[in-house]
Amino acid sequence: MTSCNNSIPQPLIFVLAGIPGLESSHGWFSVPFFLVFVVTIFGNTAILCIIRVEKSLHEPMFLLLAMLSVVDLSLVSVTVPRMLDIFWMNAKEISFSACLTQMFFIPSFYVMESGILLAMAFDRFVAIWFPLRYTTILANKVLVKMALTVLARAVAVLTPAPILAERLERFQTHIIAYSYCAYMAVVKIACGDISNHIFYGLMVLVASVGLDLFFIILSYGLILHAVFQIPSWEARGKALNTCGSHLCVIALFYSPVVFSVLAQILGYHMAPHLQIIIDNLYFLVPPMVNPLIYGARTKQMRERMLRIFHCHRN
Repeated sequence: MTSCNNSIPQPLIFVLAGIPGLESSHGWFSVPFFLVFVVTIFGNTAILCIIRVEKSLHEPMFLLLAMLSVVDLSLVSVTVPRMLDIFWMNAKEISFSACLTQMFFIPSFYVMESGILLAMAFDRFVAIWFPLRYTTILANKVLVKMALTVLARAVAVLTPAPILAERLERFQTHIIAYSYCAYMAVVKIACGDISNHIFYGLMVLVASVGLDLFFIILSYGLILHAVFQIPSWEARGKALNTCGSHLCVIALFYSPVVFSVLAQILGYHMAPHLQIIIDNLYFLVPPMVNPLIYGARTKQMRERMLRIFHCHRN
């Protein structure tokens, strides 16, 4: 229960604090944020162009990678420009309707990315367990259904967020101690009983990222079971190598979430600015690194990139 002695009615304008306690360093923070944005746009656009042009890459694994790149581009496009406005222009004000829009789209793209990583784990499971039926099982129409399922789940899970937030009538302050309009950041400055909102926030985490991580672990358990039944060590290595890029991306994507959850379970309370920086890593680092990992570790992508650079050099 949150009590408020000097509460205010629902404001028309909120103020985003950016990174509280480090306002004087906003200019320095803008540099890595801007570089991440540029690298992400360039890397994911390159991935999409290569997959579109190279006919040999029109197979399930790379089509799922293309979906991941589209979501990554969308995620940084709705987060980084607004953050740079705060860091560069001190443009901290945001209307309540724009805040609700951010509250829906930013976590929606994050949940979509988690869903696509689960689809990619299923792709690797099919490739190793049913190699001869791989392209049959994961036909284009199946990939379309998977993409629509990922989209539908994100919309279903996140639609209540702006609806519930809009019902909050009184607030302790109009300042949101965050770099964007996160649902829980808005709820924490609301007055009255917010237990239902906290429960909803936990439900979103469990029903999306939690379930996805569980099924990804299950998929890789089955993959390892199949791989270790292969008699040849060389064949085992080749089979596991096809999963290397995906495992790197999974580790990068889920480790900040796991770290935050474990910190809360163990009772470790991070400084607010550190928590916000880690939360921003959820949205910024994976979209930047994903194309670098797949470009470096995937043979077909690496060969295509080298061909492009070789042509430009000549």
